[in-house]
Amino acid sequence: MRIGIIGPIGSGKSLLSRKLSQYYNCALVMEPVEKNEYLPYFYEDKETFAMLSQNAFYSALFLLMWKTKNEPNVVCDSTIFSNLVFTELLRLDGTMTAMEVALTYAIADEHLKRLPDVDVHIVLVRPIPQLFENVRKRGREIEKNQEDYLNYHYANYYDVLRRIFKNYKVPEQKVLWLAVNDMNNPAEFKEIVAKIEAKYESQKNLSK
Repeated sequence: MRIGIIGPIGSGKSLLSRKLSQYYNCALVMEPVEKNEYLPYFYEDKETFAMLSQNAFYSALFLLMWKTKNEPNVVCDSTIFSNLVFTELLRLDGTMTAMEVALTYAIADEHLKRLPDVDVHIVLVRPIPQLFENVRKRGREIEKNQEDYLNYHYANYYDVLRRIFKNYKVPEQKVLWLAVNDMNNPAEFKEIVAKIEAKYESQKNLSK
């Protein structure tokens, strides 16, 4: 089973991906966003570095996913679709130009052609106050004083993701909208695993 995890900033993608990788004893693809040298520049000057940083993220993620493309069981803490949400949000708020967005989509499309499909897209769903609190708790220096950016990101994230899924004809049976609270709680994690496996089995049966 190839699992892709999607969600807004602070939703817990890295936490869930690590826990699922350990649970299934399978390969883990962790997008190296924090270590990406473009990220601090993006937060400092979004208009200048939006396209550069987005394409740096796509390229880094693509290479990691490419290296695991022949693995039957993989958990990815981000996907190409997840990154496209950021591109679309930057278009909507006027940070990226139409030409920059078109180029970024073209690159993403080429990446998607070369990677195996994800079996289950897990979309982490949390209320906005909880997302802000999670960002505050992890205390990343580059995320400080980004309230306006995060507010816009949170207010539009899920609607934009739905449109991207629709545009790319991602089947609904492959998408698990997962409301989460405390994924370190063993009882909640057990429920999460049950929902993932039920979604996987249901979409397998539909594809027969």
